[in-house]
Amino acid sequence: MTEITDVGCNGTELKPADMAHAVSEVDAWFAREVLPLEAAIMQFLRRNWRNGSEVSDLLQEIYANVYEAALKQIPESAKPFVFMTARNLLISLVRREQIVSIEAVSDLEALMISAEEPGPDRTVIARDELRRLQEALDLLPRRSREAFMLRHIDGLSRHDIAVRMGVAEHTVKWHLSEGLRVLADALYGSHNDARKRA
Repeated sequence: MTEITDVGCNGTELKPADMAHAVSEVDAWFAREVLPLEAAIMQFLRRNWRNGSEVSDLLQEIYANVYEAALKQIPESAKPFVFMTARNLLISLVRREQIVSIEAVSDLEALMISAEEPGPDRTVIARDELRRLQEALDLLPRRSREAFMLRHIDGLSRHDIAVRMGVAEHTVKWHLSEGLRVLADALYGSHNDARKRA
């Protein structure tokens, strides 16, 4: 995101010329990224707001909210930001008026679900974290890994794990502690030290 503020990085206020440049940057972004969405925003508002005569006013309010937010920080992706702003405005108005139309609720919920889906960057990060976790689990000694999986994946108690593994409960406790220590070292500490201990 491009950040626009009225103070410089050293805490001093920006000069009027710098603020004018920042405002012109937001103006250019708004014209390039937001205004082309007008037809889609209008369609969304007509579909989700019961009073068609208010749609133009709602559009202007959305524009004002988006522009004001962009003065603080320009969003990386305009379309999701604009539609989330529109959605939040409608939810706020519905709450204020205590009137909930079935159509509005169903469409707003659908929009909320799609807006909360993880983006490609989050998917890549999640896959990387799962890969790291699998690598860390592979570092565990066989019995510690078995105890850890029974406890944290299958949800068994220490007593049940002891019965299943044919060992005493204090041995299960040791295996679990050892497993957590190796995993913590592998995930948050020195990966090489954890591999040597395993």
